[in-house]
Amino acid sequence: MPFKDHQKQVRDNFPALHQDQIFFDNAGGSQTLGPVIDSIKDYLSSTNVQLGASYAVGKKSTSAYRAGYQAAAKYINADPDEIVFGSSTTQLLRNLSYALKFNPGDEIIVSRIDHEANIAPWVDLAERQNLVLRWWKPTLGPNPKLSTETLRPLVTPKTRLVTCTHASNILGTINDVRAIADVAHSVGALLCVDAVAYAPHRPIDVKAFGVDFYCFSWYKVYGPHVSMLYGSWSAQTNLRPLGHFFNPSASLEDKLGLAGGSYELVQSIPKVVEYLEEKWDNITSHEGSLQRELLRFLRTRAGDFTIYGEPEEDTSRRVATVSFSVRGWNSQALVEEVERRTNYAFRWGTFYSDRLVRETLGLGKDGVVRVSMVHYNTLEEVRGLIRALEDVLDNRESGATRAEA
Repeated sequence: MPFKDHQKQVRDNFPALHQDQIFFDNAGGSQTLGPVIDSIKDYLSSTNVQLGASYAVGKKSTSAYRAGYQAAAKYINADPDEIVFGSSTTQLLRNLSYALKFNPGDEIIVSRIDHEANIAPWVDLAERQNLVLRWWKPTLGPNPKLSTETLRPLVTPKTRLVTCTHASNILGTINDVRAIADVAHSVGALLCVDAVAYAPHRPIDVKAFGVDFYCFSWYKVYGPHVSMLYGSWSAQTNLRPLGHFFNPSASLEDKLGLAGGSYELVQSIPKVVEYLEEKWDNITSHEGSLQRELLRFLRTRAGDFTIYGEPEEDTSRRVATVSFSVRGWNSQALVEEVERRTNYAFRWGTFYSDRLVRETLGLGKDGVVRVSMVHYNTLEEVRGLIRALEDVLDNRESGATRAEA
C-alpha cells in the first residue's frame, strides 16, 4: 500500500481528525480511536449496570470489564492481578504513596525532572513517615538527563524507593529504565516509573524493563480518559490495602482501586490494544520522520531556537515531543501568534513539570513551546508548522507580541 494511502487509513480511525484543526498537543491527550468511542456508547446503551450481578446483563457487563483488565495486562506483559485502573496517574500514584509503608530514617530517591504527579506523593510520603528524601538531579543545561552515574552516589543500603520518568513530558528524552532498575535493585529498593509521556510512542514490557511500579494514562494512548498502574506481585508485598476491610485484598485492584476504574472506559481498552497490535515498528519509524523534520529545522536556526531535551532525532534516544524557546519571544506570545495565523494546536507552559522548567532549565513561568507529535500526524503538517514559525519569526510587523514589547 502506498504510504499516503496508509496514512489516510491511520487517520480514518480518529473521528476528531476530520475537523479543521491540526493537533500538535498530543502529549496533553491524544485523539480517541473511533472503535473506542463506539464501544463506550454501546456499553452505556446496553450494559450500564453494577458489576457482579447474577442476571444476564450484569454478567455481560462484568465480563466486558474483566476483558478490559485481561487485555491491558497482556499488553504490558503483566498479570491481571498486577494492574489497577484509576481516574488519573496523579491519583494512582498518590494512592500508591498511601499504601507503601517504610520505617523512619529509610531513604527515598526522587527525580527532579519529573511531572509533579511522580514527585508530590513522595515528598509528602517522606514527611509523613519521617523518611530521608534525596533529590536525583540531572546534568544541567538544555539537555538534562537522568543517568545511572548520577544515581549511584545517592543509593545506599537504606534506600527503599527510587522514582523517575521513562520519558519527560517536556524533554522527550528516553531514560534507560532497565539500567536504573538494576541500580535500585542492587540495594533492594523499589523502582516507580511514570510512563505517561512514553506510552503513546513505544510498546511496553514491564518485565523486560524490570520495574516494580509503572503508571500511564490511556487517554494519551488513543483511548479513554482512564489511567493504569502496574505493581509486580513481589512489590505488592510492600503495600497495605486501602479498600474496605471486608473486601478481598489479593490483587492490586483490591488494594488500590477504590472503585476508581470507570466501567465503560475500562471495557473499551481491548479496542486500543487491538489497534496497536503489530503497528509499533511503523509508528516508531513514522514518528522518527516527524521529529527529524522539526528538529533539523530548529537546529538550522540555532540562533533563534533553543531545544530542550535530546537535540538529535534518534528514536532510541527520544520520542516525538519537542520543546524549545525562541529568542526574543516569550513562549505564550509565540504560540498565540502562530495560532492567530493558522489552525495549528500546540502549547506553551510548564506542563506540571515546574521543577524541571524553573530549577533545571532556568525558565520563567510561561515555560517552553511544546510540539507533541504522534503517528497520526503527517509530514505535511510538520512542514506547515515550520513555515508558520518561519513566517512569524521573519515578519517584523508582529513585533508587538514579542517578549520585549
